This record gives sequence, C-alpha cells and structure tokens, in this order.
Amino acid sequence: MKKRHITIILLCLGLFSTAQDELYQKSYDQLNQMLQDITTYSFKKAVFSVENAYYKGRLDTLMFENKIKLLTLLSKGLVNSRSLIYNGKDLDEVEKCAAVFSLMTDSIPIAHPDGETFVHLPFQYDFNDPFGHENWENMFVTKLLQTHKGNCHSLPYLYKILAEELDTKAHLALAPSHVYIKHFNEKDGWFNTELTSGVFPRDAWLMASGYIHLDAIKNGVYLKALNDKESIALCMLDLALGYTKQLNYNPDFVLKCVNKALEIFPNFASAHVLKTEAKGKKLHQLLDENELTFDIADQLPKADGLKTEIEKDLRHIHELGYRQMPESMYLDWLISLKTEQEKYINQKLRTFK
Repeated sequence: MKKRHITIILLCLGLFSTAQDELYQKSYDQLNQMLQDITTYSFKKAVFSVENAYYKGRLDTLMFENKIKLLTLLSKGLVNSRSLIYNGKDLDEVEKCAAVFSLMTDSIPIAHPDGETFVHLPFQYDFNDPFGHENWENMFVTKLLQTHKGNCHSLPYLYKILAEELDTKAHLALAPSHVYIKHFNEKDGWFNTELTSGVFPRDAWLMASGYIHLDAIKNGVYLKALNDKESIALCMLDLALGYTKQLNYNPDFVLKCVNKALEIFPNFASAHVLKTEAKGKKLHQLLDENELTFDIADQLPKADGLKTEIEKDLRHIHELGYRQMPESMYLDWLISLKTEQEKYINQKLRTFK
C-alpha cells in the first residue's frame, strides 16, 4: 500500500512538471514570436508571460493590468498638471518620462472627487533578498506592484512598461548585477536614470566599482542602451533563470532560451554565463549516467567534447570583459550613490518648474 502511495505521488509530480514545462514553452514561443516580428512587440506582455510561467499559470491578469492602467493614468495626470524647465523640441517625450520618474520616486497627492486627498507613495528598494536567492518572486514586477518594494530588476522593468504605455521610449541598460534606464533627449544627450535611488548618475558612478572592465564597455556588455529586441532577450534569460528554480530542470530548455537570447544580443554576458552553467549540468548528468568523475571525463568522447566547450565558453566570457561583482560590494555600490551624490550625479539635467 505504501509503494502505491509513493507511485501516485511521483505520477502527480510528473504530471505537474509536464504542465509547468508547457507553460515555459508557451512563454518561450511568445517571446520568440516577438523577436521574429510574428507578433507585435510588447515588453509588458513579455514580462507577464515570464512571471506567469513561474507562477504556474496562476498570475492574476486582471490585477496586473489594472495596476498598470492606474499607474499610467496617474502618469498622464502628472504630464497634464505641470510643466518642465525644458525647451527642446522633444518636450512631449521628456514630460512623459519625467512623469514616470516622479511617479516611481516621489509621493504624489491625488484628489478624489469626494474631496478627500490620497497620497501615492513612491516605490522603494527592497534590501531583503535583492538577488532572489531565497524567493525568486522578489525579482518580479508583479511583486513590486503588490508591495511597492522592488530591486534593480523589477524597478527599471516597471519604468519601461509605463513609458511604453505612454507611447515613449525607455532603454534598459546593464551594469554588473544591475539594470537601469538610459534616455536620450535633444538638450542633454544620453543620460542615466537610476530607480533604486531616484537620481541621474553619470557613467562614472557605474564604472566606479572597478568591476566594469574596459573590454566590457567596448564589447557592449555594459552601459549600452538596449533596443526593444535586446530587452526581450533579457526576458528570455529571465525565463531560463526562473526555469532553473524548478526541481530537476531540463538544461536543454535553458540552453534553448539562452541561445535565442544570444542570437539577438551576442555579447550578453549573463546569458553566456547561464549557458556555461547549463552545459555543466549536462556534463554532470552524462558523467553520472556513465559512472565517471570529472577528472576522467576524457574517457567518454561526448563528455570530453562538452568539457572542451565549457572551457572555451569560459575563456570567451572573460574576453568579453565580464567580471563577477561580489554581492556585498554591489549593495555598498548602490548606497554610495546616496552618500556621495556630488561625485556622480549628472548636474545638467533640468528640474521641474
């Protein structure tokens, strides 16, 4: 009787795993269709698709859409209720981006028709598990919408979603373990928007840690304004990372995701890193199946070939200029923007009238 119960449990787990694999495949297909221009690009839909796969298809679509609609409406209200000290021809675009920035970083009073005034509170950086080690949901926009607390992944993602809802551009950009926003306007050129601290840092701050190698800048690994398809490539990596959180995940699916991301963004270092890790998992599976250890992998040609691929990939990652930044140093780096603002803030940017 006990064996029968174990068999039933294992069967249920197998069916559950298959159902979730189908959700991940569905999300992959949706992202891939955007990359191939088969369906219309939508960063909002891409993010929703990835997070819904992790949530096993139980993400509250109505909640997600309604919160985005409300924030978009508030942003439009800010655009209409104030003017900026800015006289460029692209004023309309600058006003929209400024409204999203204010919405995410400032307290906004809202007058209700019945005479009461409510305050929309700013979104905050959550120092509790900011890398999603304990709970991968801490990386999600949906978590940010529910709690008003997020990190350097969810905050810029929400900013980009809201900018696109207002029909304006916001470019994601990468630094070690970090995502931020790059904008371009007629008067100031390219500038950085940092949601974790609510300021506009110069590239000097991003480079100050010493973990951005010059090769990484030259190769477009960091500090580059990503286009829309490269942003979908980030979502493809997110899909693969979420999948690795599932028990006994299939490295072939991870490899499919990262290879697609690298087709669009060839020097996407984080995708190269995950690709190497997935190959490592395949190598260990192969060695276990053949009762071999890593040091004698050359006794199995397939394993030896995979080991050679991994070594080659690691050399390529280093040549790109990628360096792993210690997590403790990353948090100190973020805090430095608050404590040493005079060093790093872009003073050219205009303020509100």
